[in-house]
Amino acid sequence: MDMFWDIVISALLVIGGVFGLVGSFGLVKLPDPMTRLHAPTKAATLGVGSILIASMVWFAAKQGHLTLHELMVTVFIFLTAPITAHFISKANIFRDWPADKLPRPAGEGDWAVHTADADTSQGELAVERETEAEEKAD
Repeated sequence: MDMFWDIVISALLVIGGVFGLVGSFGLVKLPDPMTRLHAPTKAATLGVGSILIASMVWFAAKQGHLTLHELMVTVFIFLTAPITAHFISKANIFRDWPADKLPRPAGEGDWAVHTADADTSQGELAVERETEAEEKAD
């Protein structure tokens, strides 16, 4: 039975390593922020989850006691990954899409990054447009 737990733990660690590698590679190599969005939030989360499950199984099978530290880390990862995805997508909308090219959002509002009340977006968009116009002129 000891060999069974060794195989399970090893398989979970290898799966976690592969997902972590794929997530890291995707974050570096994918062409634009919206495709990069999936690498850290999906693949890396699954990789960390597999490693945390391997740790829980190891403590339960080899040490004979249950640890809950891994569950706390899992909750933290699952709470922060969607927030990271949201920030990356908002940064992409702000940086790469003018307001007239975006589809209309649901409801009666407008995209928060393209309204005058949202931080300093109008001023930053104007500076970015001027910089692009100067680069094209050169």
